[in-house]
Amino acid sequence: MPQVLVGLDLYKSFGLVQALRGASITLDEGEIVAVMGPSGSGKSTLLHCLAGILTPDFGEVHFAGERIDLMSDRDRTQLRRSDFGFVFQFGQLVPELPAVENIALPLLLAGRRRKAALAAAGAWLPRLGLDGLGGRLPGELSGGEGQRAALARALIAEPKIVFADEPTGALDSVAADQVLELLVDAAREQGTSVLLVTHEARVAAFADRTVLVRDGIDAMRVGSG
Repeated sequence: MPQVLVGLDLYKSFGLVQALRGASITLDEGEIVAVMGPSGSGKSTLLHCLAGILTPDFGEVHFAGERIDLMSDRDRTQLRRSDFGFVFQFGQLVPELPAVENIALPLLLAGRRRKAALAAAGAWLPRLGLDGLGGRLPGELSGGEGQRAALARALIAEPKIVFADEPTGALDSVAADQVLELLVDAAREQGTSVLLVTHEARVAAFADRTVLVRDGIDAMRVGSG
């Protein structure tokens, strides 16, 4: 399979703390890769560098043949809107907006007409077990429901890659499995690649393969999910 994302020999420091010290990783088209490691190992920093949220101090990040690390902030922002989707541990839904509008946000930001964007968002509700909940605010949703809404928001624009940073860290095991199964099924259906950061082996088992980050020094293949 063609590689859609490549990180080569990445270094990133915050003051005197070296979060990454030569980490490298690849992601193929349609592949689901879990990045594992203990807290403080640098796995979230690696994800942020690969997604263009952070710029590495040294090393290269290639997406679809282009160097993300050399792009301007404006171009990286546009890339995150058009080709990347994101799911974080606590969802980060906009609290003032109902679920259906949260899901529609990527389309609205891309210039889609409001009626069409909301119709597309509404079609995701039954797919993710949120039928009838589109009008609820994030504070009126359970943790699992909120994460499913965040997942729909990440996938609605059919991104090339979804970056998921501890997406089930705040959920119980039942809700976590539901979110992960939906993420995998939707990604497979759309051909979306997924980079999944976790410290739990049971979460990594949903991936095609697992990569281990230790002390930011390297990212090594440790087996398939």
